[in-house]
Amino acid sequence: MSEVDSDTPAAPGKPKKPNVWARRKARRALLQAVYQWQLSGHSLADIRADFHGGDSLKKGDGQFFDEMLAIALNSSGELDECYRELLDRKLERVDQVERAILRLATAELRDRIDIPYRVVIDEYVELAKSFGAEDSHKYINGVLDKLAGNLREIEVKAWMNSH
Repeated sequence: MSEVDSDTPAAPGKPKKPNVWARRKARRALLQAVYQWQLSGHSLADIRADFHGGDSLKKGDGQFFDEMLAIALNSSGELDECYRELLDRKLERVDQVERAILRLATAELRDRIDIPYRVVIDEYVELAKSFGAEDSHKYINGVLDKLAGNLREIEVKAWMNSH
């Protein structure tokens, strides 16, 4: 499943649909940015400047990046609480890459209801395959499936009933 991809202008009165590739690029940069923040503790402004000044975000959705980065960094404790009970280990023992993925996916599931939950899960599972430890994508998928049921119960039930 993918987000709607369109480079054509939206009809009058309708917002332009997001470009799936620009969002994917932004999510990849977001993972790197949150990981960097977790290890370094640098400020939101410093990390944002690093990524806007480099190649990681080139052709990425900069507005989406800024919004999600601010949520992930400013609400990290709240985000962690959303999925903490779904973990099979203490949060402190979760790998830094997995923690960054869980924080970002939780932020999208919680705060961006305009993005279908299946898209959120698919995108972050793919990032776990690329950047996580072997089989971490399976762990991420399991946690996010349960989390989606908690945060998007109506949407999940509707999808399950239609398939």
